[in-house]
Amino acid sequence: MLPEKASEIRATTDIVEMSGVHFSWPGSNAFSLSVGSFALKQYSKVLLIGPSGSGKSTFLSLLCGVIAPQRGKIEVLDTRLDAMSSSLRDRFRVDHFGIIFQMFNLLPYGSVIDNTLLPLQFSEARRKRASLERTIEAEAERLLSSLGLDGPDVAGQAASKLSVGQQQRVAAARALIGRPELIIADEPTSSLDRGRQQAFLDLLFSEVSAAGSTLVMVSHDESLVSRFDVTLRLDDIAVSSRSAAA
Repeated sequence: MLPEKASEIRATTDIVEMSGVHFSWPGSNAFSLSVGSFALKQYSKVLLIGPSGSGKSTFLSLLCGVIAPQRGKIEVLDTRLDAMSSSLRDRFRVDHFGIIFQMFNLLPYGSVIDNTLLPLQFSEARRKRASLERTIEAEAERLLSSLGLDGPDVAGQAASKLSVGQQQRVAAARALIGRPELIIADEPTSSLDRGRQQAFLDLLFSEVSAAGSTLVMVSHDESLVSRFDVTLRLDDIAVSSRSAAA
């Protein structure tokens, strides 16, 4: 449930702020990304558009604390990620971010329920939130059912036995369990046809809203623009460059 006067909070509260951020990958074909300023409103559903190779993955890695900038400020939930050690950023990420990877990254021989519960093994904060109203197993089953994965045999089935669409929904349930404040989705619908894509977004949006989370989804698909509160183009918020090998 959203807090009281959520509409006012939507309009005024930034959950993420970046300023003067710069990061360069090393190597002969070094890629760099600079973000002058960026803010993300709480509870919003944001679509980040950019072509392949434009720096979307680097931007997400900075946002989630996978990498730290060489200079600049990244503040998430009033916490300075750029000032943290790598291990502290890892802890912060598992507590506050749910990530839906493009390739899903499920444990192939793990069951559906084990894959869904995986983040709770590393985050006591999310484990506590997941168990507020029911057991963590019951919460996982509720999420799976709400995402269209129900039935007596589904929870125990190995992830490798699922269809692409089913694996995608398990990945979404894993990201959502424990109500992390930010959900990051990296091209999660790229392997789906139009009808399944829209159905998945309907389910994802419903659960994101119920959890009171903020969603950032990355895509190159312009047809998705109308589904989101805000659309951002990476080249409007960031400058990238690539140096050729000598």
